[in-house]
Amino acid sequence: MDQVSLVIILLAALLIPLIMAKFKINSLPTAVMEIIIGIILGPSVFNFVNTSDLISQLSTIGVIVLLFLSGLEIDFSLFKKRRTELTPLEQKNAVNTPKYSPVRLSVYAYGTIVVLSLGLAAAFKASCLFSDFWLATILFGTISLGIVIAALKEQELLSKAFGQTVLLISVFGELVPMMGLTLYASVYGSNSQSLWLLLLILAVAALLLLRFKPFFRFYQNINKSTTQLDIRLAFFLIVTMVTVAESVGAENILGAFVAGIVLKLLNPSETTRERLDAIGYGFFIPIFFITTGVDLNLRTLLTSGKTLLLIPLFFLAYMIAKIGGFWILKLRFKQANALAGTALTATTMTMVLAVLRVAKSMKTITTDQSGAFLLAALLTCIVSPLIFNKLYSAEKEDLVKTSVHFIGANLSTVPVVQQLRKGWYDVAMYTNHPENYQTYHAQVPVTLMENFSAQDLQDHGVFDTDILILGHIDAERNYELAKAAKSYGVRRIIVRFEDRNVLNEHEDELRELGVEVYNTPEANITLLRALIESPSTLLLLNDTENSIYEVRVLNHRYTNVQIKNLQFAEDVTISQVIRNRKLIAPNGNTTIMYGDRLIFTSNKQSAAQIRQALSTAN
Repeated sequence: MDQVSLVIILLAALLIPLIMAKFKINSLPTAVMEIIIGIILGPSVFNFVNTSDLISQLSTIGVIVLLFLSGLEIDFSLFKKRRTELTPLEQKNAVNTPKYSPVRLSVYAYGTIVVLSLGLAAAFKASCLFSDFWLATILFGTISLGIVIAALKEQELLSKAFGQTVLLISVFGELVPMMGLTLYASVYGSNSQSLWLLLLILAVAALLLLRFKPFFRFYQNINKSTTQLDIRLAFFLIVTMVTVAESVGAENILGAFVAGIVLKLLNPSETTRERLDAIGYGFFIPIFFITTGVDLNLRTLLTSGKTLLLIPLFFLAYMIAKIGGFWILKLRFKQANALAGTALTATTMTMVLAVLRVAKSMKTITTDQSGAFLLAALLTCIVSPLIFNKLYSAEKEDLVKTSVHFIGANLSTVPVVQQLRKGWYDVAMYTNHPENYQTYHAQVPVTLMENFSAQDLQDHGVFDTDILILGHIDAERNYELAKAAKSYGVRRIIVRFEDRNVLNEHEDELRELGVEVYNTPEANITLLRALIESPSTLLLLNDTENSIYEVRVLNHRYTNVQIKNLQFAEDVTISQVIRNRKLIAPNGNTTIMYGDRLIFTSNKQSAAQIRQALSTAN
């Protein structure tokens, strides 16, 4: 009977995403659908599935793996102190005051959540509806990081300021309740150890990080499909940290979460993360969510008048606890998006499941109360993503055209400016030669300057750009300006060197700084060779409707997808794939991997959208 129930659960896990794709159910997260299907399969409706020891063990592994992957999702680079939080161009284009960085906004927002959660817990205790003040505070302060990440990925927002802010609020909404739950279990649990023993978890985590960091690159170099050393290391970290956590009286989910953080700090490859996601979301985690639904016996829960009263009250408490974030998000983002972000942070499920599991084992909560908390959390997962998807629209700062500034107006740069102005670029050109200004100002927007010193260019806002093209004929001047622009904070700089001697002297230094260099004679040689090897190259270069483009794939939506299955496959021809510095001649069956650089041709109308879709970090 145990095996039959497991087969039914696995079949449901297989069919749920297929059914959601077939009927285009995009508004609900997959985890929510799995819980709903679990309710239908369990004693609430058909009673096809019963929880056995085997299924319970697999479900426990599922929640451990889920919390491990949640720790692996945290982007610690957001917490690093930078010379400037925004580039000069971002400061210039920011819609609101740029001092409100994602980190600062998220700290303020989660601070309001803590305060409101304390108030709501006090209100429930005073009204005798739920007397455990600290447990209620922890539950009301939780946010489902996994569901928030899924919603932000759908909108491709993880690389934008809004997405980073909401993501960090959600990280706090999982990390702070996690620590609160550990303290709660240590104080009120019957088998808890001394609180100081909790420091052993951090000590062991630090030891593992220091021990494995020097050798992690070596592991990756010798990693093979038959050894899978990175996956073995991941599960070693999980088991070690879970064992340590349970040994000191903490919960296993805290150990799993810390193990995820340790592996994240080891900087695993995208391939490693994708394989771990495949193991977790492909097997263990669906069992956990479906089993959670099976364990919810609605026939019993909904017969209790107190439970029916608590469900809407707990739902409102989950929502109200997050409402303070609205005024914080308004400091930088427009009102509709502030409300959308607030609604999304009201989504709670993962930590609620973990907290309730611990509370039930400690016998500090009744079955009716646990069911009411869980059903209310399920309602937030249905309502909150719907509100978010309905209200969110792109911020003005995300719709700004790519800014390109040219220094030097001549026959090499002016034709390029004329073509770029037709696309999604905001182009400006500067010259210090009056005769060149007279020649070209009627064809392209040119600004005449007296000289090109770094300070003058900075004062005139020339360095306030996304891309700076140093196309002046004077190679030494280009070299000095490239260094000054890089120091100022320009992210991408392309420099022309007609004097090969000057280029030889400074090329290594500039490449170390991330500056791109080109030399016209060498470019001509490359073009002639291309014409000999591929006669159609000239036809393509002269085509006014189509052109050649390059893009790096950073959007996970388009990774592990065959070229023929790309949604824009009919609008693009991919001629080369550059992977790990090696050229791959692609065909329709070639699978796109994260970090690939694609050389493709397309018409100018479609190219901008395709490049944006592929390069949006997600």
